[in-house]
Amino acid sequence: MSTIAAISTATGVGGISIIRMSGKDCFKILDKFFVPKNKNKEVKGYTIKYGHIYDNQKVVDEVLVSYFEEPNSYTKENMCEINSHGGTYISNKILEICLKNGAILAEPGEFTKIAFLNGRIDLSQAESIIDLINSKTEREATTSINQLEGFLSNKIYNIKRKLMDIMVLSEVSIDYPEYDVEDVTNQRVLNILQEVKDDLGKLSNSFETGKIIKEGINIALIGKPNAGKSSLLNRMLKEERAIVTDIEGTTRDSIQEYIDIKGIPVKIIDTAGIRDATNEIEKIGIEKSKKIANQADLVMAIFDISKPLLKDEIEILESIKSKKCIIILNKIDLKYSDELENDIKKHINNKEIIKISAKEDIGIEEIYEKILEMFKLDEISIDNSEMITNIRHKNVIDNALVIIKEAISTVENKMPIDIISINIKNIMEELAKITGENVSEDIIKEIFSKFCLGK
Repeated sequence: MSTIAAISTATGVGGISIIRMSGKDCFKILDKFFVPKNKNKEVKGYTIKYGHIYDNQKVVDEVLVSYFEEPNSYTKENMCEINSHGGTYISNKILEICLKNGAILAEPGEFTKIAFLNGRIDLSQAESIIDLINSKTEREATTSINQLEGFLSNKIYNIKRKLMDIMVLSEVSIDYPEYDVEDVTNQRVLNILQEVKDDLGKLSNSFETGKIIKEGINIALIGKPNAGKSSLLNRMLKEERAIVTDIEGTTRDSIQEYIDIKGIPVKIIDTAGIRDATNEIEKIGIEKSKKIANQADLVMAIFDISKPLLKDEIEILESIKSKKCIIILNKIDLKYSDELENDIKKHINNKEIIKISAKEDIGIEEIYEKILEMFKLDEISIDNSEMITNIRHKNVIDNALVIIKEAISTVENKMPIDIISINIKNIMEELAKITGENVSEDIIKEIFSKFCLGK
């Protein structure tokens, strides 16, 4: 295989940059342009050497080079990491020198792909690496680390071991028909199948929580212009992110930002004010607002408590009747009555109502507490090793559950025991898609295409 090279650190100015190479000829290529200070000392794996990078006998940079000998490296191949001074020019120049001397440019995620193909990690662990890189909160990072440590892989292995026990029982029943143990065998098979069904069911059910940890919660702020959506966004972010004026229709496109609530990433989307607009640009923004609200996990509908309920706002209430939502009555720092709240309850009487003043920072903590309660965030444990966060894994497990139910039905209907082996093989083939033993090249390409260069 070729020796690949790429810059593994983020683009831009920084303290150091890391240029990574991996492949059989990694050290031979490195020797062409790296001159260590101590030339006579033998190079060993897990060591670092100080020296200089040369290009045409000209010093390019003063560097440290880490050596990793096969099979004890990230890729299980010979590997080195050149730690140079940070900066776009230096790192690109060293990469250029690597390529000029025999390496080829790595594809996105190719180092991790090689680690997978060489058996250092399975596919679920490879996927957890990109999740770890993209983590926005501590909980998300911890869950990714759990997957990288092989918690899901071990669970799948244990399930497959139970399925193999069924295959053994099935073979015994077929090979030794003279022993009349069919009823006993069927009951043992049925018990194991039920255990496997319960195991897969727990994994499938864990996805709802896992999805929240990984993807977070999308909250849409909707309401008429000047109801206080942008002011609330600024309060929740604790910065002046959105423009706030007395002019209606200031926000014509959505603004989205993340906050961290109890270790869960929460994306707050401030949308254009909904009203009967005549301006074409504003109309586009309003249609986008309605679409965002429809797709959000939670809608926070904001109303000016000092004003009566208007026709446009009634339409907003009608549109969110079936959604998980919180009614926010803003501007309690102004003079107001209970008229608006009573009118809202006439149209939508089963939703949470919170009174706030975004201007005076009153009631914001109550919003946080309500979000925690509605999504049961306090009950989410990052120590749950039986949690899946990946929709691909969820689909595979659900497919396996369908087959396991068919297998149980087969046994309960007193069908010949050898028929069950077909179901078991199908289940094991499905589960092998998670760990990567049975997965198409297209899926592998799709997974690793999501990685950054140098990983």
